[in-house]
Amino acid sequence: MYQWILPSLSEIIAASQTSGTFCPPQKAQQQWRIAVAATEQLLINTVETAVDDTPRGLVLAAPAPVLSNATLLQNLQSVTFTAKPFNPLALMPFQMSTAEIAIASEDTHESVLPLIDSDPLAREQFCLVFTEKFSLVLVLAASPNGEKEFRFSFEPEVVQQVWRAIAARIILTNPDLFAELEALVQQYTPLAPDYRILMEFSQLLLAELPTDKEAKIIGTEEISSPLPSSTPTPYRADIELLQAFAHEVRTPLTTIRTITRLLLKQQDLAHKVTKRLEIIDRECTEQIDRMELLFRAAELETSNTSKSTAAPLTAMCLEQILQASIPRWQDAARRRNLTLDVVLPQQLPTVVSNPTMLDRVLTGLMENFTRSLPSGSHIQVQVIPAGDQLKLQLLPQSQGEEQEESVKHPCQPPIRKALGQLLVFQPETGTISLNLNATKHLFQAIGGKLIVRQRPQQGEVLTIFLPLEVSEKQCS
Repeated sequence: MYQWILPSLSEIIAASQTSGTFCPPQKAQQQWRIAVAATEQLLINTVETAVDDTPRGLVLAAPAPVLSNATLLQNLQSVTFTAKPFNPLALMPFQMSTAEIAIASEDTHESVLPLIDSDPLAREQFCLVFTEKFSLVLVLAASPNGEKEFRFSFEPEVVQQVWRAIAARIILTNPDLFAELEALVQQYTPLAPDYRILMEFSQLLLAELPTDKEAKIIGTEEISSPLPSSTPTPYRADIELLQAFAHEVRTPLTTIRTITRLLLKQQDLAHKVTKRLEIIDRECTEQIDRMELLFRAAELETSNTSKSTAAPLTAMCLEQILQASIPRWQDAARRRNLTLDVVLPQQLPTVVSNPTMLDRVLTGLMENFTRSLPSGSHIQVQVIPAGDQLKLQLLPQSQGEEQEESVKHPCQPPIRKALGQLLVFQPETGTISLNLNATKHLFQAIGGKLIVRQRPQQGEVLTIFLPLEVSEKQCS
């Protein structure tokens, strides 16, 4: 539900996207700067020079102008929103020359509009771009606890909703300018962008990333998420590096998935092409969720207490998650020549957890579990009520061997080598995954508990406990 009479831009984008992570302010601010630089370069590459002084696009920004290129300033209509009156030239990037400032002040299409101080939009940084070839929105928003979150979207529906939210403010504070801007926006009705635009933006993002990420992280660790003073510096650097890695992998994968979904909306695709695009979409989604888990695990390790970053818990029906997850688990098992069966009680009780995170953590655990088993193995998942908890157990069983042979040759645990503070590497499969402690912390953050035991004839047996709702209400 919106917290003000009109939605903020971060609320609009968050409603359209399944994931987003708040992080320390300096990290989110860096993401914003990288995206703004990539956007400006994309505009330079795509916007044609205006004739007869007619704008070739529209850029709405707050709380300061985001463009510094003199050519763009001449060819784009620019509107800056602020809760406090200011001279926009004073906020132009310091590298602008005197000549460029003169051009910006005399020959650009620039306006400054006020925002009501109580409007949550007054506390967001945003950039909304309309051109003939693409539309894009970038938003940097703060959470109540001081962290920040950066999001962006090329989706036409999202861009249109963002414009409507801004337009409502313009009507309130400057109705005379609204008609002019509305007419300009109508010239650039948001359309699904060409996939080449998205690919170029992704490449520009990567090009803007710092070249020496690890050195940069170590140099800024004193303002990173706090850890107890007794924790050694290399530990913090290791965690921060994992967070940066997870974010940087998610960015191009999200772009690829966006391109794929835009292509899937086309009606004239051959069946074979559609199937391959669906595979790309699935693989991207799996890896994006995997990177989200890595980021979340690192976030938990950099917090003073697990409660500070614990996911909000609610009563939920596990059956709904299992109905959606089990087919994915079985499909992943088949791709590795494994079989997977799930044994459920006739009626599942209501558990207390976080629905989104529980699905991701269970899927991540299943992913790592199946990768550690030899081809031809069988997995049985048992869900059993256990007092005031629900027990979900993963039991591996070898196939193609006589039972007595299994007794003669105990199952050996997979070889795992530590990679830093949170990751382990399995040389036989090339798999990198979260270590046991990090995985346990994830389950603790969503109200659960993970126990791993080594059994001679079966190998690793994983048991997850989830608390039942106090009323013990059954899922309907």
